[in-house]
Amino acid sequence: MRYPFLAGAAVALATAVLAACGSSGGSGGGGTEAAAGGKPSAVASATPSVAGPAAGTTAPTPRKSSDPAKAPAGEITPATGSLTQKQKEYLTDRVPEGMDPAAVLQTGQETCDRLRYLVKADRDIAVGAIVSGEVVDAKPAVTHLCPRHQDLVDEAALGYADGTYEGAKIRPGRYRAVSPTTACSWQLTGAGGKELDAGSSATGKPVEIIVPESARAFTSTGCYAWLPRGENG
Repeated sequence: MRYPFLAGAAVALATAVLAACGSSGGSGGGGTEAAAGGKPSAVASATPSVAGPAAGTTAPTPRKSSDPAKAPAGEITPATGSLTQKQKEYLTDRVPEGMDPAAVLQTGQETCDRLRYLVKADRDIAVGAIVSGEVVDAKPAVTHLCPRHQDLVDEAALGYADGTYEGAKIRPGRYRAVSPTTACSWQLTGAGGKELDAGSSATGKPVEIIVPESARAFTSTGCYAWLPRGENG
C-alpha cells in the first residue's frame, strides 16, 4: 500500500530546528525516541541524486570554512535537563556554538519518530524514504537514538535513488521500485554504452528490474527509489 508524501518536508524539518533554537524549554534528556508533537508527517517526493551511495547513508561532508563553528563535545550542555551518553554521541560535531543542543537533538528524535511512523504504515516506503534522502541524516539518528531501525538503514544502503550510477556503484541483482511516479523510466547499459535494458511505467505501480553483471551504468528517473530484493544481500 502506498502513501503520499508532503512536498517540502526537508524545509519543514529545518524550520523546526530554527524554531526550537529560539526556545529555552526544549528537553534534551527524555528517552531516545521522544514524541515530536504528534505523528510525523510523510516525507516529500525525491529530488534526483547524482551517482553515489544512498543519500540517507553517506558520511558527513567536511565542514566548509563558511559553516558555523561547532561546540566541542565537552561543552554540549542543554539549557534544561541532561543528556544520555547516546544523545551526546549524536550531538558531537552537530551543535553550532551558542545553540541549545536540545534543538539539534529534536531533529534526530523527529527522524526516529518519522521512521517509526512510516515503518508501521509501509516498511518499503520507510526504506525508500532513506534511500531517496527524504528522511535526512537517518544513519546517525538511527545509530545513536533509535537502533531498532538499523535494518532499514542497512537495506537502504544497498538501494538506488533516482540518478545515474556507473562503475563501482553498480551492484548486480534484483531491484524493485515500490512507489514510482507515473513518469518512471530506467536504462541499463553495458560496455561501450550498449543498451542492456530500458523501460518505463506510467501506472505508478511497483516495477522490478534485474541489474546484470555486465551492467556498466544505471540511470533512473521518476522511479523514487529502487530497493534490493532479499537475495541481493
